[in-house]
Amino acid sequence: MNTILDRRSRAAAVLHRFSRTTTAMLLVVVVAGSVALEVASSGSFLEGPSVRVFLQYLATPILIGLAQMVALCVGQLNLAVGALGGFTACLTGVLMADHGVPAVVAVPVGLLTATAVGLVTGIVIVATRINGFIVTLATMTILLGAQYRLTGTRTVDGYSPALRDLGTAAPLNVPLVFVTAIVAAVLLGGFVYRTVAGRRLLAAGGNPLAARLSGISTDRQIVVAHTLSGLLVGVAAVTATASLPGVNRSVGGDWLLPSFAAPIIGGVALTGGSIAVFGTVLAAFVTRLIDAARAQFSLDPSWVNLLIGLVVLGTVAGGHLHQTRLARTTPSPQPGGAR
Repeated sequence: MNTILDRRSRAAAVLHRFSRTTTAMLLVVVVAGSVALEVASSGSFLEGPSVRVFLQYLATPILIGLAQMVALCVGQLNLAVGALGGFTACLTGVLMADHGVPAVVAVPVGLLTATAVGLVTGIVIVATRINGFIVTLATMTILLGAQYRLTGTRTVDGYSPALRDLGTAAPLNVPLVFVTAIVAAVLLGGFVYRTVAGRRLLAAGGNPLAARLSGISTDRQIVVAHTLSGLLVGVAAVTATASLPGVNRSVGGDWLLPSFAAPIIGGVALTGGSIAVFGTVLAAFVTRLIDAARAQFSLDPSWVNLLIGLVVLGTVAGGHLHQTRLARTTPSPQPGGAR
């Protein structure tokens, strides 16, 4: 009897702690937003075709949010998320459409290219000691030029039917591209939480000095984080290429804000040392719901960016105020220790 009561009390304590987290709040927002859109659409929002389209275009926001989250966890920023994704998508499309490369070859080439760009970015940051903000800004500029060089003003749409089939396949109205994003999130969470290499990333971002004193190379973790970020952007580019009717120089142009919005709203600290995989996925749901509401009520697209920007700003400001309040309420240690 006591064992049952202990289990119930522990479960109640865990549920109480979860109810006070950002993840729980986002879960409530997702449910409430879905219900509101279902009512506003007279019951069509949660129908099979609508759910399929919603989830199909949710895959990319999830993946780019995870890519930015990995960089943030070591205290870095990746401004090249959109440019790298657009370049990779165009490279993959051009290889298939212009050079006849099959999808089974073009897709791995795109993934390897995105991963290599992330690796080089991390190495440049470590080797030059230049702030990651500047390095990724320069990388973004270079990749935008390369993307334009690949496609110019045209739209590349004659690529592999097999890749298009992947983009449209949706067993039980669940798109495979969305399943790909969820699998990537699960694998990333398992890597960070369950492996030594993942815990080193968090240690290097949370307290670089303590990490170095513990024998962890913070430089190596920066390189690993940017490499992993590049890989995730590559996966996002593949899902985007599969889902879109064609790729051109505009692909990736609107990815930067959502890439920051998802992890920041999801509870990831800008100072590093933390990740929130589930929170990032839920925050991507929220931003997608906002976009669906814009389409439902025929609002100007600029309102979406305005609202998301305000939410991100409010989240950062709220987190800063919370940390300030904690610092004020936490008693400072007394000399000699407390008696």
